[in-house]
Amino acid sequence: MAAQRSAAVLPLPRFLADALRAAFVLVLPLLLWCQSAAAITAPELRGQRSVQDLQPDMHGRNLQQQEFLKANLEGFDFSESDLRGAVFNTANLQGANLHAADLEDAVAFASRFDNADLSDAVLRNAMLMNSKFAGSVIDGADFTDAVLDLPQQKALCERAGGTNARTGVNTRDSLNCR
Repeated sequence: MAAQRSAAVLPLPRFLADALRAAFVLVLPLLLWCQSAAAITAPELRGQRSVQDLQPDMHGRNLQQQEFLKANLEGFDFSESDLRGAVFNTANLQGANLHAADLEDAVAFASRFDNADLSDAVLRNAMLMNSKFAGSVIDGADFTDAVLDLPQQKALCERAGGTNARTGVNTRDSLNCR
């Protein structure tokens, strides 16, 4: 007959048992709270929900912290809209009207702004890595502390001019053009 092995169960030290009990009491309400649909929805789905509410004419709207992930916003009118903290990752904004829009602290990773009107837009602290701006109008745009790829920054400097009507910052200065 095969010898049966018995596993000895050692009691947990009291401090460890108390710590585990406290962690369970603190974490359980958090886990229950996280069961809401908004907390477990993927960012792309939340972004698509935001896009469903969009119309081609979004002039002057408050769209703070909205997510437009992988959205086709080609030719949309966001002029004079409040887009502070909005996320446009891999969005198509080609030919969009963003005249005098507030894009402060916006994130637009790998987005297309080709032929978009960014005149008098505020893009302070915007994260614009891997985004393209071919043919975009930037007269009076404020890019202060925006993060751009160096080739895009140089291309924007070639056509930068004007002063932002709201911030009073010169576009060339905001892009650190030389």
